Amino acid sequence: MNSVILFLGRWSLVGLLITLMGGCAITANRDPVAAAQDHAATLTPMSSTYHDLINLPSPKGKILASVYGFRDQTGQYKKSPHSNFSTAVTQGAASMLVNALLDSNWFIPVEREGLQNLLTERKIIRAALKKQNGHEKITPLASSSVLFEGGVVAYESNVLTGGIGARYFGIGASDLYRKDQVTVSLRAVDVRTGRILKNVLTTKTIYSYEMDASIYRFVSFKKLLEAEAGYTRNEPAQLCVLNAIEAAVIQLIVQGVQDNIWQLSNPEDISSPVFQGYLQAYQAQLNG
Repeated sequence: MNSVILFLGRWSLVGLLITLMGGCAITANRDPVAAAQDHAATLTPMSSTYHDLINLPSPKGKILASVYGFRDQTGQYKKSPHSNFSTAVTQGAASMLVNALLDSNWFIPVEREGLQNLLTERKIIRAALKKQNGHEKITPLASSSVLFEGGVVAYESNVLTGGIGARYFGIGASDLYRKDQVTVSLRAVDVRTGRILKNVLTTKTIYSYEMDASIYRFVSFKKLLEAEAGYTRNEPAQLCVLNAIEAAVIQLIVQGVQDNIWQLSNPEDISSPVFQGYLQAYQAQLNG
């Protein structure tokens, strides 16, 4: 009786794994181009930091700001086998910073990263106006009051790794995770005096997760059963950099209001949940 139960249990497991493998085979044989077309392009996912950014209280007056660059200063490259020539951190952080400044409704960014292209277009307009013998003059470029500098200053991989697994008679499973970390530095500079008004550092954790299950055993003489299934999820590094930049902009605004560098439209808005949440986090960090 026990032998019969063991026999049925074994083949029930075999049937389950064959079904699983069949499902995986169908997925693997699917046309990758058709699979990609099923997912239309969407807006970049919004994080909780972005919602805080767009819900900040209004300033007394918007500030003209410029960003010449926000470089990757880490020198980190992706590990093999991904690529030894592809950087671990996005090279478009300046565009992310401009977008965060614009969405905060505290600053009016002026174009500086593509300044040469802008000047070229203005020369073309002047040439066209001169050819037409017109007296119309092109509007002068706006100058900024605050210059934003900084960059991605650190990218640490494998800050924390761990996992758990077990295997018995060729049947096993494992669960692994890894934590990386990216750090952003952002400072506001007074254009008139060159004085650094405020500097903040923000850090974002990047999580990676992997789950794996497999079986490798003989079900009968000269008949080997082998099956494998797994799942991996890597948090996009560029979204983590964006999240850190948005947090840096919020902290810079909050700390700037606290130090009277800039002012709120309504001074009582300093008691708003967003402001108080970031102020408490800043004070908690100062107090250790």
